[in-house]
Amino acid sequence: MGRVTTRRNARHLAGGGAADRSETLAVEEPLEIRLNGSALTVTMRTPGSDVELAQGFLLTEGVIARREDIATIRYCPGADVDGVNSYNVLDVTLSPGVPMPEVDVTRNFYTTSSCGICGKASLEAVRSVSRHCPGDDPVTVSAQAITAMPDRLRESQKVFDSTGGLHGAALFDKDAQLLVGREDIGRHNAVDKVIGWAIEHGRIPLAGTVLLVSGRASFELTQKAVMAGIPVLAAVSAPSSLAVDLAAQSGMTLVAFLRGESMNVYSRSDRIID
Repeated sequence: MGRVTTRRNARHLAGGGAADRSETLAVEEPLEIRLNGSALTVTMRTPGSDVELAQGFLLTEGVIARREDIATIRYCPGADVDGVNSYNVLDVTLSPGVPMPEVDVTRNFYTTSSCGICGKASLEAVRSVSRHCPGDDPVTVSAQAITAMPDRLRESQKVFDSTGGLHGAALFDKDAQLLVGREDIGRHNAVDKVIGWAIEHGRIPLAGTVLLVSGRASFELTQKAVMAGIPVLAAVSAPSSLAVDLAAQSGMTLVAFLRGESMNVYSRSDRIID
């Protein structure tokens, strides 16, 4: 498995002085995901939890619905310049009877809000493809529990402490107990890793949970939460307009600008109780 951090030299300038020193950086490497031997997608990620990443990606793109839809996941041989396996290629074999996707999911129009397709089409696509309905989840979460979550996510971000360069995502129960936290150079990858963990542990749909992300709430992250059946998505930064629209249409609670004891609730505010 590849390293999560590495060292690089830098010249530090401050207060009119300069010093050369070694800095710790987060590693960024490509991961190619193959489906039944055929190349499916390549994502730039921080090595680690690659199986979770692949599983989460396939579920949130509608290719699989549960762990049993996958027969095997294995690293393919792929040597680096030193002749050592790079662990940067994963081949996923679907179980018998699970169909291959009809289209290339890396180009599927509902995967990104910047693809040039209108918002209405994107919203309808996610709603028609998702096998779970967050709107049916009866969970309620106290405002105090929600405001406790960012600090607990931050405490779980060990690599961020040394690099300052990773996004974080975490799943909590309604009492703010951390179920799993993951870090990655890509915010979407961090969410896929968290959802992949849930797949591995038979917890899909993720009823009664809160997904917290360290950045903004984009359409893509909201889509992933909807596909996993997560009833509450919280973000420390801003939401996009399409994220709010998707959350409202899906019956998901969307919390953003979660800072200290303050937050904005953009949809299904009845789930957040004082």
